[in-house]
Amino acid sequence: MAVTPVTELNERARDVFRLVVESYLGTGLPVGSRTISKIASLSLSPASIRNVMQDLEELGLLAAPHTSAGRMPTETGLRLFVDGMMQAAEPSPEERRAIEAGVAEGGPIEEALSAATAALSGLSACAGIVMVPKREPVMRQFGFVPLNDRQALAVLVGQDGSVENRVLDMPAGVTPGMLAEAANFMSARFSGMTLREAGDALQREMEGERTALQGAARELVARGIAVWSQDADDRPVLIVRGQAHLLDDGTAADLERVRQLLEQLEGKQEISRLLESALAGSATKIFIGSENKLFSLSGSSVIAAPYRGVDGRVVGVVGVIGPTRLNYARVIPMVDFTAQTLSRLMR
Repeated sequence: MAVTPVTELNERARDVFRLVVESYLGTGLPVGSRTISKIASLSLSPASIRNVMQDLEELGLLAAPHTSAGRMPTETGLRLFVDGMMQAAEPSPEERRAIEAGVAEGGPIEEALSAATAALSGLSACAGIVMVPKREPVMRQFGFVPLNDRQALAVLVGQDGSVENRVLDMPAGVTPGMLAEAANFMSARFSGMTLREAGDALQREMEGERTALQGAARELVARGIAVWSQDADDRPVLIVRGQAHLLDDGTAADLERVRQLLEQLEGKQEISRLLESALAGSATKIFIGSENKLFSLSGSSVIAAPYRGVDGRVVGVVGVIGPTRLNYARVIPMVDFTAQTLSRLMR
């Protein structure tokens, strides 16, 4: 459904709509016309407010859940409110200090990112999420250690001194001599390359029949490159903190939605793909409910902002995930400030 422009609502409709949304976001409960008449100086009777709310419902901006006389914003209505009517509130000095304190703890960058995400989660009462910059290792040395007749341990030593191991299924007919030959070939030929570069170089050599390796040894090299490259692509570097915040007092009657959301958080690959869509932007992005296929069942919202590295390029995304009933006016600037703080850390 197309979102009705704010300019197409008259002043009375805008005032009533804004009050319904703000009341709902604060309480999580449907809002009745009598409630609006009590909290607002609209000079309108409950009957007049009810008529306006009915008009807003026909526009697809409000909905009446079940048989309740109250109204609540639809996802379309929330999008209209966030994009055109919300007045954002800057993070307080206390909130800023809490976020900056986590970043300033020092240590490995992943620890600082985790601490900042935990702080953001606590302040927003949502689950905090951060996508860590993918660091493709530059190879220095490769090795194979036989485990049994069918498997070997592929050892990758990076230029930064890091060492990682993966279990590899060996092709038939591989001897200990072939393992040493393949390791020596890879160390000599691919040292100084990333895995992607090594894979491309190997493919060119194999297509041109220029590789010095043959048979099982060549297949072993190909499998060694493939297992590392596939692992790097399939393993989202995603930190999630504060899932317990999703189990608040308002979730008792909506446990199925929360269960769906927690399952989605466990499937980090899907969350990572969503966050990757924020990498291309320069500003905070808001995904509301079924606007994204991933959250069509749980009805969740994501607020995500990119942060930048030394050269000013976007290297990661930080944000929060929670129910659509978020305090958007408070949380959006908080996420944006966290992204700015991480950008300063990365420089």
